[in-house]
Amino acid sequence: MMIVRDFLRWLDSAPASERAEAAGILARAYLCSDLEADAIAVAEDLMLKLVDDPSPLVRRALADALAASPVAPPVVVMALTADQPQIAAPVYALSPLLVDADLLDAVATGGEMIQVAIASRAVLPSVVAAAIAELGAAEACLILTENHAAEIAPSAIERMVERFGEDAAIREALLARDDLPAATRQNLVTKVSETIAGFVVGRSWLEADRARRITREACDKATVTIAAESPKTELRPLIRHLCGSGQLTTGLMLRALLSGNLALFEEGLAELSGMPVRRVCGLVRDRFGAGLPALLEKAQLPPSTHVAFKEAIAAMRGGFARDAEGTARLQRRMIERILTRYEDADVGEVASLVTLLRRFATEAARDEARLFCDELAAEPPAIAYSAAA
Repeated sequence: MMIVRDFLRWLDSAPASERAEAAGILARAYLCSDLEADAIAVAEDLMLKLVDDPSPLVRRALADALAASPVAPPVVVMALTADQPQIAAPVYALSPLLVDADLLDAVATGGEMIQVAIASRAVLPSVVAAAIAELGAAEACLILTENHAAEIAPSAIERMVERFGEDAAIREALLARDDLPAATRQNLVTKVSETIAGFVVGRSWLEADRARRITREACDKATVTIAAESPKTELRPLIRHLCGSGQLTTGLMLRALLSGNLALFEEGLAELSGMPVRRVCGLVRDRFGAGLPALLEKAQLPPSTHVAFKEAIAAMRGGFARDAEGTARLQRRMIERILTRYEDADVGEVASLVTLLRRFATEAARDEARLFCDELAAEPPAIAYSAAA
């Protein structure tokens, strides 16, 4: 006990840097040495004494030494979590001794630095991730999003999108996640498009109406791509999101069909008509097409577009979209076939539809040209032979 007494007296006069070094040594000795029960109790008492040291250097040294250890004294760890954020942070980030209730309380009351520390934990249960998504600052949500070891429920991801969907860094981190639900991914793309449109209009580069139209069509294109790349189980939630947000439009439905994405089109029809998907699929794929007009009417799609939908479905049956499987590109031949059906139509009734189809045709032609050039450029160069050969 004399050594302990001398140590305590030394603490009263030693510089803060030396006390911090001593705190680290004591903590590491506790963790690594085979101490007897009496010595363990004394070491814990000394560490609790150091938790009250007036210098943050000392308390931080103790926190750094004990933070990641599963055999650290719980009372000392809990005392450190009540300290200043810069001292408590490594404990919250690393300590396996903290239970979910400790972490939830800290997310609610600990401030941004503590939230960031918790969000970076290697093991983070979904309930804690949900608390950060609901209450955490933007930086904490960004760290959580980038923490691929964390268990983040889809509802928590959606909440972060609602709160910080305008934050470019968080959007980018969310879009980089492989587990992002299709509906959430589409929601983020919409927010990006709206931000860009607002910027363009604010700079007077485009009129507001034109910017909105370009933004809407860009979102529709991205939506079809997202649907094509997502599991079929995510189509229904995606469609419900689109319907709830007013994005399940005639233009999107037509783009889905003209891109060869029959599943997205059928899911959309089922949502708009209120009919079961299986029944809708039967009506759409019926080679006689007897029930299709009634289905389109029940889905409240404009009568002027019915010919376009019928022709697109007929074109798919005829193999026009055979190359579209697994892609989200508009099919130029299908569009051109439909345009021919509107050549003799009353311009006033179908003007907006024809204009849309012509934009689709232009987009499809540009995509084909781009794909052709990319494939041509990727081909290995031809072997050059000399004249002598």
